[in-house]
Amino acid sequence: MNDNAEKIKELKNMLNVSRSAVFFGGAGVSVPSGIPDFRSPDGLAGRKYKYPFETILSHEFFFTHTREFWDYFFAELDIPDAAPNAAHLALAELEKRGKLKAVITQNIDGLHQAAGSRTVYELHGTASRAHCVGCGKEYTAADVRGLRPLPTCGCGGLIKPDVVLYGEQLPEREVEGACEALAEADLVIVGGTSLSVYPAASFLRLTRGRVAVINKTPTLSSPVTPDLEIVGDITLLTELL
Repeated sequence: MNDNAEKIKELKNMLNVSRSAVFFGGAGVSVPSGIPDFRSPDGLAGRKYKYPFETILSHEFFFTHTREFWDYFFAELDIPDAAPNAAHLALAELEKRGKLKAVITQNIDGLHQAAGSRTVYELHGTASRAHCVGCGKEYTAADVRGLRPLPTCGCGGLIKPDVVLYGEQLPEREVEGACEALAEADLVIVGGTSLSVYPAASFLRLTRGRVAVINKTPTLSSPVTPDLEIVGDITLLTELL
């Protein structure tokens, strides 16, 4: 039996004795669904644009370069055909079986809900909705696509996706739910994240439970020391079923 197989077996045992397990995930969870991550060589950081992605996806840039923001958003972040992958489906099934209390995600794609997960805390918002910054009217992602290239409300106001941009506060309600889930967890499974995005990664310090990490590369800057670390594909989650 190889090293990862032994570690998956250990994680499965940890999950079986857990009473309040939580999953904390990042961009790597959705990569098998065709959604790029941010910092890997094949991710958004490696793509050539006039500005770095951290600049384009910032609060200030949205209001000063709105057309360029939306051009980037539609080209890189709006992937309407993306579907849940095996990892999303495994997490939804674990919740259905009563093995998982919640999913905390840094992703904006809504694929956890599409897979069937019911308790999901979206720390960075969602691309499935948008709103007018003027009158507050709400829009679906499909509505926004129909208003390309520069989505504008009937009132004349700019339409902004309900995602957390650089320079913005995380949504209070989602943060409160995530922090409560982590504080009550006796096991946190971290997946598809290098734990380098703050403040979200720092929330892991709230847990007093055991921490297991599944990521394609080692987590070198984790805010907590994992009890178990598995270097491998996120779809290894299917082996917990």
